[in-house]
Amino acid sequence: MKSKLTAVSLAAIVVAGTAAATVPASAATKLGPTRCHTADLKAGFATGDDAKPEMGQTKKQTQAFVWFTNQSKRTCTLAGFAGVDMIGAQKTDGTWSLVRSSKKPEKLTLQHGATVDFSITLLPVARSTPQKEKFVPAKFLVTPPNETQHFTLKWPFGGQILKQDGATHPATYLNPIGQ
Repeated sequence: MKSKLTAVSLAAIVVAGTAAATVPASAATKLGPTRCHTADLKAGFATGDDAKPEMGQTKKQTQAFVWFTNQSKRTCTLAGFAGVDMIGAQKTDGTWSLVRSSKKPEKLTLQHGATVDFSITLLPVARSTPQKEKFVPAKFLVTPPNETQHFTLKWPFGGQILKQDGATHPATYLNPIGQ
């Protein structure tokens, strides 16, 4: 008898727990869209003529743009900074995790098919710069905000960047989504 009572009590707890965790679809839409997950998105570098970084010049910073497109069938949100790790082409480059700018991020809502981007500010250097002072990008590991899965993007622009991976305020850094 005791075992039947225990089984019935456990079943009631499981059913009650399930009912409490389930949100009706009508209530979920009233809460608004939830954040975008890596599986909801596509990513790439903006490669149009007006979006290409000026990697051939070495006198000023330039910007590369990475885009995210919502490929899911639902509306979702992105807010904050993507994670970006650059993987270098030279044996001495290794991986450089980019720091964030001081700009304040905003929450953005992406409808199905909508695209948003963010910029990476870069400081190119001349080919004649000593190898130990330059970073030659090969791939970028780009992780959407609040996610752990990343996209691997091949660097399509050539050039090299002043290596400041240990600097407190490097001239190469990330800006928030939408900026």
